[in-house]
Amino acid sequence: MANIFLHYVFDLWVHHWRKTKAKGDVIVVRWADDFVVGFQHRSEAERFHKELAERFAEFKLKLHPEKTRLIEFGRYAANNRKQRGKGKPETFNFLGFTHICGKKRSDGMFTVIRQTISKRKRAKLGEIRTELRRRMHRPVPEVGKWLRSVVEGHNRYYGVPMNLQSLKSFRFHVARDWYRTLRRRSQKTRLTWERMYRLIDRWLPPARIHHPYPLRRLGVIT
Repeated sequence: MANIFLHYVFDLWVHHWRKTKAKGDVIVVRWADDFVVGFQHRSEAERFHKELAERFAEFKLKLHPEKTRLIEFGRYAANNRKQRGKGKPETFNFLGFTHICGKKRSDGMFTVIRQTISKRKRAKLGEIRTELRRRMHRPVPEVGKWLRSVVEGHNRYYGVPMNLQSLKSFRFHVARDWYRTLRRRSQKTRLTWERMYRLIDRWLPPARIHHPYPLRRLGVIT
């Protein structure tokens, strides 16, 4: 429903606004009712923000007061803020990732660092912990197959460049919680870490980057 409704309320309106009012570049990314809009010029971002609120009001809609904000972000944000005596550029969350202004280790060029939102990762680990307790007395291979699908799915979604440490952390916590669950059910024959390592290697996929940098994926030459 959000896609159908916002196609008219937002998408078509943004397309017209960009063609008729913008002088600089405007980038729009929307997924359902979440969207990010990037502007080359601050003045245009401020104007757009005001007029977008007015556009939404026509349809009895409101921008989320906590999620909607103007921030300085991009290739020149860090240097510009430094010259004005301000700190690092703000970050923003979108589609499960915290987006951060950063630099590549290889050449020092600007890049957008995407890291798994900490709050979302903790919530997912909490769900896994609860499910592990529920499956405590199920056969190890059955639980192992389930955990493998969970970790692999996490890797597939969050496996973007410069997010490897977060993937490793997720796998580590899943392994640790599985170990603690197995220890609870095996009071007489304590599970050793040596055996647990074998289970981890067998069932939990290693952290792996699955997605290339966006420019490489889109074939963009700069």
